[in-house]
Amino acid sequence: MLRGGIVGLGNVARNGHLPAWRARSDVKIVAAADIASASRDAAADVDPEFAIYDSAEALIAEECLDFVDVCTPPSAHGAVIRLALTRGLHVLCEKPLVLDRGELEELAELARRRDRVLAAVHNWRHAPAIRLASEILRSGRIGKVRRCVWEVLRDRPSAAAPRPGVPNWRLDPVLSGGGILVDHGWHAAYVLAGWMSEPLSRAGGRLETRKHRDSPVEDTADLRLEFGQARADVFLTWAASERKNRVSIDGSDGAIRIEGEALEIEARGTTERRELAGSLSDGSHHPEWFAGTAAEFLSEISDRTLRGRSLEESAVCLEVIRLAQASSRLGGAMLAAGERATALGEETAAAGTSASAGAASEGRAR
Repeated sequence: MLRGGIVGLGNVARNGHLPAWRARSDVKIVAAADIASASRDAAADVDPEFAIYDSAEALIAEECLDFVDVCTPPSAHGAVIRLALTRGLHVLCEKPLVLDRGELEELAELARRRDRVLAAVHNWRHAPAIRLASEILRSGRIGKVRRCVWEVLRDRPSAAAPRPGVPNWRLDPVLSGGGILVDHGWHAAYVLAGWMSEPLSRAGGRLETRKHRDSPVEDTADLRLEFGQARADVFLTWAASERKNRVSIDGSDGAIRIEGEALEIEARGTTERRELAGSLSDGSHHPEWFAGTAAEFLSEISDRTLRGRSLEESAVCLEVIRLAQASSRLGGAMLAAGERATALGEETAAAGTSASAGAASEGRAR
């Protein structure tokens, strides 16, 4: 049985990760850490057998672990990942893994040298609607993907465990690294990239603050992504009047539509409707989706040939974020992937570094 520890004891850890881990017979979460006493107390109520620490350093130093599950805000990810890998532990980390390409490359190389798994929580891939759409695409039923539309409508950011002076870290750019582009755009990027037959070639977008004007991060992102000849239009907002997700995929031989608890397939002159186990917009913690991520992570630990998928996806997500931020500064211009836009300069790199340079001891809860 593998022994795991959780760093960050907020909502996503208590309501998403822990239920999925506890449902497994081959893993035991034996300890956790958080700097906030309220989060530590809440976790003790969930599982009184926990050993609970006030820092990631103390957790990793005192416990005999095989892996850590990092559930802090993004600002602490890099430091906690580095500490865990250096101590010889496998690491599963909430998205965004880190917010700087150089740091991602450094940590991936450290994992390789230590022969340890470093993986991101790309749980949306395991949502019933996304999983079914991926299966249909792999079957070739609607042909080659030509265009996708991805819409996420929310009237506010997801709740987060508070810290002194910051009721929701998602609205603090120092802790979050950005607004809805980082929070939801990351999910859209890895799912869409997995559906396309060619790599990301260009991206552009506009970032706006439409509703939450007391926050320095954007609450709305309107993006265009190009994967060779295929295109994806992504609209994300925390400023809507409803909570909803819509996805459409147009292929050379048909189409897929996802809305609410239904998925429709149009192919060869027929329409088929599938009812799903829940909607993409249901809840925020998704233990059943995380269960798929946990299974992938454990498979990577046991089989070295499976390693690296989520790191490659994370690189694409970072590129989408980088290009969208630069494009927005340029009025929405399309920018080529792989190029460091002049307007972006070192500003985003510096911001990303500061966002991921929080001390590991901070272990703030998501």
